[in-house]
Amino acid sequence: MQKAGLLLGGWTQAWRSVRMASSAVTRQNPLANKVALVTASTEGIGFAIARRLAEDGAHVVISSRKQENVDRAVATLQGEGLSVTGIVCHVGKPEDRERLVATAVKLHQGVDILVSNAAVNPFFGSLMDVTEEVWDKSLSPYNVSKTALLGLTKNFAAELDSKNIRVNCLAPGLIKTRFSSVLWKDKSREDMIKQYMRINRLGKPEDCAGIVSFLCSEDASYINGETVVVGGGTPSRL
Repeated sequence: MQKAGLLLGGWTQAWRSVRMASSAVTRQNPLANKVALVTASTEGIGFAIARRLAEDGAHVVISSRKQENVDRAVATLQGEGLSVTGIVCHVGKPEDRERLVATAVKLHQGVDILVSNAAVNPFFGSLMDVTEEVWDKSLSPYNVSKTALLGLTKNFAAELDSKNIRVNCLAPGLIKTRFSSVLWKDKSREDMIKQYMRINRLGKPEDCAGIVSFLCSEDASYINGETVVVGGGTPSRL
């Protein structure tokens, strides 16, 4: 019995050593030499995504409708030593979209990654649609418009695969941002929402950023047309 215990202990120690060695090996800059356009990326989820893509090696082009917001976000990330550029862009205006892409083309002769909070014209690289599941009856029109992106993701993935463009969608649950504050700023309402979750906390923008970086990397090269729910275990309505 003692010998069996020693043998088991030896295997346990060996397995721990393998796991420690494996966890110590991290891939540096998985998005190196990539240019990423991230729309609506001066705060909240968009800003967290822009930061993570830059941390993972991409040069990120930040955009928003207001110059002061763009300037603030660029200054923050450049202050962290990250490679970012900023440009004002309203994705609903064709001339703004063209200027946004032209900025990236000057940097890299193309765009490798496009991350959008809405459906926009795809150009090059990997397109990520970011939708948001907000389950509140007063937001029905908003929910319907975002749900449409789920089907659009499938259609774009089928239409663009011949151009080597992957299209995937991120569907966050309730993430603590200024936009969603009406749903969680009241403590009693936040506690009620937590009752529906498997993870007893509301999400942070950073909870979404790593998923997007992964989906835009070569590690996800065989993932296309999918929607990833990041909702803390909340039952999905997709």
